[in-house]
Amino acid sequence: MDYETVNTDGEAIVADGAGAENENEENDARIEAETPGERKAREEREARERKLRAKRRRLIPPFVMLSAGAVTSITMRILHYETKTMLIILLCVLVGFYAAGSVIKYMLDKFEEQIEAANMEEGEVIEKDLAEEDGARSRA
Repeated sequence: MDYETVNTDGEAIVADGAGAENENEENDARIEAETPGERKAREEREARERKLRAKRRRLIPPFVMLSAGAVTSITMRILHYETKTMLIILLCVLVGFYAAGSVIKYMLDKFEEQIEAANMEEGEVIEKDLAEEDGARSRA
């Protein structure tokens, strides 16, 4: 598809779609290239976000355990369990659901590590491609 634009002299300039796409790719490459200061700020922001997610994730096992314990306690109280039996069952439920919450937390930690590794790998490829393009431009 051809695009027609008019410059300030009133002349019509026809540009094909491929030229516009190449221009957009160059703009994207300029946007993706970041200064060392910007990179440091981004890395610090990402580190703070990781710490916050880890802090929140630390609360998963106790929350799961206490939620299950509350449901179990209420259910056993309604069904008129004896106190000794109720406490034994409650202890087993608390231990079991704490373990389940720990497994969930572990899985979330592993998923985040995999995502970070993929992002780092992608970032290295982009930086390498940009460096190769700069080297090719300086030779030309």
